[in-house]
Amino acid sequence: MTALQTIAVAFAMFSALPMPQFDWNEKNMRYALCAFPLVGVVCGALWCVCGVLPLPAAARAAGFCLVPVWVTGGIHLDGYADTCDALSSYGDTAKKLEILKDPHCGAFAVIYGGVYLLAYAGFAYEVFAAGHILLICPLFVLSRALSGLCAVNLPNARKSGMLCAFTSGVQRRTATVALTLVGLAAAAGMVWMSPTAGGMAAAFVVVSALKYRRFALAQFGGVTGDTSGFFLQLCELCGLIGVWIGGLL
Repeated sequence: MTALQTIAVAFAMFSALPMPQFDWNEKNMRYALCAFPLVGVVCGALWCVCGVLPLPAAARAAGFCLVPVWVTGGIHLDGYADTCDALSSYGDTAKKLEILKDPHCGAFAVIYGGVYLLAYAGFAYEVFAAGHILLICPLFVLSRALSGLCAVNLPNARKSGMLCAFTSGVQRRTATVALTLVGLAAAAGMVWMSPTAGGMAAAFVVVSALKYRRFALAQFGGVTGDTSGFFLQLCELCGLIGVWIGGLL
């Protein structure tokens, strides 16, 4: 029962899919991040559905872009937008963290959000046209496994908030092992499906995680829920670019 509740907590927090209602507590929240990659399975499955529907090219590209937003309710895209606003302030760490808490949307959030969605739709369609649509299914899982690993192992910039609530009671070693195994399985699946395109995508994603570690510590003094969303969005875009480049080789 606790395992099912943990999965439900993960989906309730990181997706917009309807879940049964029950009280969240330390026990069923402790390993919710370990169930986080399961949301990626749903994203990947719906991506494949979008890929087989008889849609015009522009509608298909828009569908690829909108599927993850629909599944997640835009929670990660919101973090991406807030982080773009904070970075564009060029303030100190305290100023950037204050901007992350501001519920208002700044101009840079809108601008960079639009740039991101256009880039995502374009590369997603190129991946589809190259016949590598199935490679994206494990990419959604890998990005969430890496996001969970960063959240569990990097210092929390605020020492409070929702991300802190999900990581404060976790057994870090257990969560790290579980998320690492999931990430390795997803990466192996990508390489198995296409050694070139899948391998390039996996490499791009891992590099983006290493860059994020340095970025989060340098810019914010650690991670927050918003920076985690920022990373997940860029991680998936890097994966798409990697698949596209690998398909050209």
